[in-house]
Amino acid sequence: MLHRISPWWWVLGAILGLRLLGMTWLPLADTSEPRYAEIARLMATTGDWITPWFAPGIPFWGKPPLAFWSEAISFKLLGINELAARLPSWLATLGTLALIHIYARSFFGGRIARWSLLVYSTCALVYIVAGAVLTDPFLALATTWAMVAFAMATQQPKCQWRYGFFVALAAGLLAKGPLVLVLVAGPLIPWLAWRPSARESFKKLPWLSGLALMVALSMPWYVLAELKTPGFLDYFLVGEHFLRFVDSGWAGDLYGSAHEEIKGTIWIHVLIASFPWGVVALTMLLRRLIDPARRRSLGQALQDPDKTYLLAWALFTPVLFTFAGNILWTYVLPALAAFSILTAIALAEWQEKSSYGRRSLYALASLTPLVVTGYVVLFTVQPQWLKTEKQLVAYAVRHMQPGEKLVFLGSTPFSATFYSRGQARSITNEDLAVESSRATTLYLAVPKDEFDQVSKSFNTPLTKVFESRQHVLTVIPHHESDS
Repeated sequence: MLHRISPWWWVLGAILGLRLLGMTWLPLADTSEPRYAEIARLMATTGDWITPWFAPGIPFWGKPPLAFWSEAISFKLLGINELAARLPSWLATLGTLALIHIYARSFFGGRIARWSLLVYSTCALVYIVAGAVLTDPFLALATTWAMVAFAMATQQPKCQWRYGFFVALAAGLLAKGPLVLVLVAGPLIPWLAWRPSARESFKKLPWLSGLALMVALSMPWYVLAELKTPGFLDYFLVGEHFLRFVDSGWAGDLYGSAHEEIKGTIWIHVLIASFPWGVVALTMLLRRLIDPARRRSLGQALQDPDKTYLLAWALFTPVLFTFAGNILWTYVLPALAAFSILTAIALAEWQEKSSYGRRSLYALASLTPLVVTGYVVLFTVQPQWLKTEKQLVAYAVRHMQPGEKLVFLGSTPFSATFYSRGQARSITNEDLAVESSRATTLYLAVPKDEFDQVSKSFNTPLTKVFESRQHVLTVIPHHESDS
């Protein structure tokens, strides 16, 4: 029976399998991955499933808990390691792929559905975040689920789609917050206004009971989170969802810094996030606009309600963030499911023309997986080039005796906190003089550009015992003291 399996599924399996292997090898690199992994680790070890903790005693108000719940459960089942931390994102991406296939097959046929999977899974952003500890794959899953359920409820008004729409919104509220409501209502409202005949889709949903279900699934956590750490709702709803959007230099971020960009930069991010398919799609669009015959076919496509549904879905997210200066390229992710189906429709016409077209598309599909796999292999072989403290921590833990301490001069990188299971600590220059005079051996990690200066402050120059990309590890025996 194996010979009957379409080559498409072998290719897709190889793409996803490569990502699964790669995410088990590559250490967590600062800053986002180990930061989120550490939050999930604390949730798993403390048993606090209400408040994500940025560090012991410091609540993390920046994101809802769905991703952290998933990662904490994964830690419980698989142990605390890279695979367990990243597997939930990979599974969320699989869920999104399944929804894309269901929708595309129902509305455009099996061939378009298969091309859609190939395009989506090999977009640069999708392939990268599928194996990364981030919250974005969960938002993409929720958004895709809601948009697919809305459309499928018209074609197949079954309970799983009619109520699935509201369950998806609840998942989005627990994955990223009220942003999911904007990303779903944003494309639906103009599409329904443009296509009055499509308003039957709106009427097929059980709005009263569905919204009650959404509230019942998502709101209890918001209430419990505010009761447990008062101030959460103000920071999360006002700060993260309003001030971050309108103020590109928002200084209220408690956990990092604003990602200030020139307004309109989101469109550059679109091309990068959708690589290589964004460039292909843009080229095909320009050719259609230049050629009168093809331009007419483009006009006909704009009369198709199914294609305009995808167009509204694909364009709303980048249009929304065109007016924001505080952005990241991951913001593009919720739009890429619709983009992939639209691109697949156009690519299917090209593929029909010749076998050379098919070979070219397979070559394009291999670009991102090969580049990312090469990156993984490179940094697996040369981990000291990666921005991670995994090897430094492992060296220190291997040589430390009970009672000895691992400290980082200045701030402790998130990767050091995660890999030391929260044991690595920060130390200031002032405290170093006190700590080094006590009867405790210190394993001291010093930023590379400060090592020589710190070494001179001791009677005996410090010896480098290990080096990572950013730090030098040295040992200060308890009998040494500050000069």
